[in-house]
Amino acid sequence: MRPGAVRDGPNDRGPAHALPLIDTHSSPGADPGLDPALPPVVELTPPDIAPYRRGNTGVDYVTTLDSGRDGPHLLINALVHGNELSGAIAIDGLFRMGLRPSRGRLTLAFANTAAYATFDPAHPYLSRCLDEDFNRVWSPALLDGRRDSVELRRARELRPVYESADAILDLHSMSNDTAPLILCGRTARGRDLAVRMGHPAWIVADEGHASGRRLIDYGGFAAPGGVRTALLVECGQHWRKETAAVALESCLRFLLAFDAIDPALAAPHLRRRADRQRFVEVTEAVTAGEAEFRFAAPFVGMEVLERAGTPIGWDGDRPVLTPYDGCVLIMPARRPRAGQTAVRLGRLEP
Repeated sequence: MRPGAVRDGPNDRGPAHALPLIDTHSSPGADPGLDPALPPVVELTPPDIAPYRRGNTGVDYVTTLDSGRDGPHLLINALVHGNELSGAIAIDGLFRMGLRPSRGRLTLAFANTAAYATFDPAHPYLSRCLDEDFNRVWSPALLDGRRDSVELRRARELRPVYESADAILDLHSMSNDTAPLILCGRTARGRDLAVRMGHPAWIVADEGHASGRRLIDYGGFAAPGGVRTALLVECGQHWRKETAAVALESCLRFLLAFDAIDPALAAPHLRRRADRQRFVEVTEAVTAGEAEFRFAAPFVGMEVLERAGTPIGWDGDRPVLTPYDGCVLIMPARRPRAGQTAVRLGRLEP
């Protein structure tokens, strides 16, 4: 059986490439040789998650570790997208470490396992999902509706697991070689948790996508007056070794933020960080129209365009320009499609 099959039973690569009117030092991790037309290099080996199928919760690939002491119910989630290996590697690593929470409960979940079972390193983009994006279905209208898909069935199965958690860390990765970042939603408690984690250095507050709600936007996790919290960490480029290291470190920092593990257990996996955290508030999302969307330069994300009116790209013949000075480009799509987010624009906090 191939690795990764499901059987039954801040980046140190240097500053970004030069771009006109762009603060390249604000975009660590860019690769000037990145070419979406070239086959991607897969440095990671997908772990075999079959030993975790039965778990102990009655839901496949979900395991809860109970300390027996009072404390929060924390949940770490991986494989929302079947081709994002780093989260699965991180959770596999936590299991292999024999990690148990020192208080409260910790749930470890593998989400879109059906898509993950199709992962092929020769064609790694194809296993992102089977029928639709698992991270765009998190609204009651869809979850309680009559529509059916592989991802919706799995979301409905996992829904009560997520709803039982006090805090969720959702592990993801990116197509571009972008510096790792935390998406904290719009709540102050989300931002506070991201700050307590201390890394990744970029913290981005946004409301998600026009095409559907993410898990971190679901229910009480995004409610303005709530207490439950969810963060999404984009750990780096999908298949770089460094991305898996960031994913594991993010898990441990999340648990440390709740005083849920012994710091001595985490210490060997935490690196000294010279980069200070920076906060970006997303002001708008650029959605690709029916015409072809083209970027003005090979953006990889977290570039700071210093002047208002700088071209970002063209939606057909319509130019898309920065709306203000110091505009941050967040997660530009590798190949924007009609109706999907091409890029989000953010304002950098001084």
